[in-house]
Amino acid sequence: MSRVLVVTNDFPPRRGGIESFVQALCDGMPPEDVVVYASSTPGAAAHDATLPYLVVRDPSSMLLPTRSVARRAARVLVETGCERVLYGASAPLGLLAPRLREAGAVRQVALTHGHEAWWARVPLTRRLLRRIGDEVDVMTYVSQWCHDRIAPALSQDAQDRMRRLSPGVDPDRFRPDCGGRTIRSRLEIASDAPVVVCLARMVRRKGMDTLVAAWPAVLRRSADARLLLVGDGPDRSRLQRMVADADLGRSVLLTGSVPWAEVPAYVDAGDVFAMPCRTRLGGLEVEAWGIVFVEAQACGLPVVVGDSGGAPETLVGAGEVVGGRGRSRVLQTEQALVRLLGSTAGRRVPPQIREELSWHAASRVLDSLW
Repeated sequence: MSRVLVVTNDFPPRRGGIESFVQALCDGMPPEDVVVYASSTPGAAAHDATLPYLVVRDPSSMLLPTRSVARRAARVLVETGCERVLYGASAPLGLLAPRLREAGAVRQVALTHGHEAWWARVPLTRRLLRRIGDEVDVMTYVSQWCHDRIAPALSQDAQDRMRRLSPGVDPDRFRPDCGGRTIRSRLEIASDAPVVVCLARMVRRKGMDTLVAAWPAVLRRSADARLLLVGDGPDRSRLQRMVADADLGRSVLLTGSVPWAEVPAYVDAGDVFAMPCRTRLGGLEVEAWGIVFVEAQACGLPVVVGDSGGAPETLVGAGEVVGGRGRSRVLQTEQALVRLLGSTAGRRVPPQIREELSWHAASRVLDSLW
């Protein structure tokens, strides 16, 4: 088959769910068949040098479907002999599809994530999303929740060509006993202490504040329990104040960002993974999927999942979905944490992890779309 040009604004060394998704799909293709055309970002040269495939960086720090970007992308397509195109995000880069088809692209696939769901709600962006759906050959969706909100904005023909392609996990990296004991030792957490871990960007949508609010009730049941909050972001200082105001002391640990190579071990350090994510700003902030829930289940952990968007669809093993608002949400979270920490079921990796939710499975789906 011909080479694939991956056009994306979301690519490491930037960190995030879309970035991880796009690179994992690239890593799943033969390296000689992949060319990545991405925006510039600090640290890109060092990162790109470690990859087995070619990465071409646009001079701009944010790729937009402008004439100059279209011209440069078309030139890369022709010079590298690519005939297939994968857009890291449909909106807005899928608007480049007509120009790249003129340059020789014969098959174009566009990924969608959570933000296209709100594009489908706003009249102007809804029209643009419809245009993208008509111009590309396949528009994917990460969850049924996303499909049900994006599809109504598309023509019937584009709807019929939609296919599900959900982010997955590398079960060889995320697995039971992949380093959690080392992390516990480093953080001076007793080997038998009950630990709830949440690994996410510290923004309000992720619900770390709900975990902190629920934590005193967990401590009343288990005084030696620890809440491990891994990550960084604009909400970190507020979370620190919440911990101090509630006098939670060392029962709540905020680690800050950790190296990507150590992420599996931090997840494995927990007995329960919890991220009670919530929808905010009238639906503009929503969890479309939630790779972290899949990663945690690959480590054999039960999970507490917020009811935001498509996040509940990630629950394939032991765990609970929490909803509600305000104090009701906190109470549901308290009860779920207490029940799951008290379970004696032991760690179990759901079979769906390897069969349906691995990166190998995602690569097979992508292969079928060409």
